Amino acid sequence: MKKSLQERLAILSDAAKYDASCASSGTTRRNSAASGGLGSTEGSGICHAYAPDGRCISLLKILLTNFCIYDCAYCINRSSSNVERARFTPDEVIWLTLEFYRRNYIEGLFLSSGIIRSSDDTMEQMVKVARELRTTHNFRGYIHLKTIPEASQRLIEEAGLYADRLSINIELPTDSGISAYAPQKQPEGIRRSMGDLRLKMEEMAEPTLRTRKRRTFAPAGQSTQMIVGADGADDATILGTSARLYGSYRLKRVYYSAFSPIPDASRSLPLVKPPLMREHRLYQADWLYRFYGFDIGEITGGQAGGMLDLDIDPKLAWALVNRGRFPIDINRAEREMLLRVPGFGTKTVASILSARRFRRLRLEDLKRLGVSLRKVQPFIVADGYTPAVLTDRADLRARFAPAPEQLSLL
Repeated sequence: MKKSLQERLAILSDAAKYDASCASSGTTRRNSAASGGLGSTEGSGICHAYAPDGRCISLLKILLTNFCIYDCAYCINRSSSNVERARFTPDEVIWLTLEFYRRNYIEGLFLSSGIIRSSDDTMEQMVKVARELRTTHNFRGYIHLKTIPEASQRLIEEAGLYADRLSINIELPTDSGISAYAPQKQPEGIRRSMGDLRLKMEEMAEPTLRTRKRRTFAPAGQSTQMIVGADGADDATILGTSARLYGSYRLKRVYYSAFSPIPDASRSLPLVKPPLMREHRLYQADWLYRFYGFDIGEITGGQAGGMLDLDIDPKLAWALVNRGRFPIDINRAEREMLLRVPGFGTKTVASILSARRFRRLRLEDLKRLGVSLRKVQPFIVADGYTPAVLTDRADLRARFAPAPEQLSLL
């Protein structure tokens, strides 16, 4: 019996929750009010919504289908999984996107898919969705396509003409993990596709003699997704892989997806608990690497077994290991060291550097900037304040660790 459109939407939107998406930051400014058509990427961009597990699902986020010819051990939609299957046609995805937009539910589309028949056949249908939205319906909202590395380069390049962002999943942090749990996928093929995509973006970004301007091609860049906790790789290995991906392919983002075990008596996968907190700490560490000047070795070097501390954030964990570098004088310290103070973000540091040109800063000034004084006091000196022995207290970590919880027997 054929499922209704509503039933398929429920199945395929739920199946898409395992794909990490993003908002429309980084793309070009387009507005239908000025140029006609539908949608925009300006202003608030994407209408943000949140799933029960806290993930942002701000786009119409669906799979073209959850049928798949691959049998990746960590994937709920693998060929051997006993899940309810469904499938959209490209025209149905187009209709849903436009109708959701007209109802002001969304500002864009995140489209992924299981592999049906072949990689090229699936990729061709996904490209058709983006192409028809842009050319036939003049849709100017945000489009993110989860591309298939085994698809032909021609199709991936065509996808970049219509999508704001393309992503190719690296799958797992190690080649050995991919070989063990996704043997039908080839790590070198994935990296080759990511490299080809980077080269195409660079090529299209160069102005030509004829146009003298850059051509639009995936203006929000490319990203990737990595499953964490499925293959037993430690956090140092995961973050090291991310650093290499950022350097080699100029990715806009690496998304970490916590592995949740799928019941299957025939398979045995390692599980690192708690998975969602681990995912959160990896994002924080990734942020320190990208925007705060930390090396991966600094973030993970002082942690046991190469694993991040789940009770406190990575910057605070680093500061506790490196207490000899604190306290620092907020009225004299350089930007690079201010960024390493727990509780100071990039905007706070910019405000400190600007304000201290005119006067010496006190704790009250930091409070007005919205800084948590309890967190920063052990690590700074300010006008009229010094932490005395607070920085060296043996119980300093305990001040920040979450309070112990009483476990229930029922």
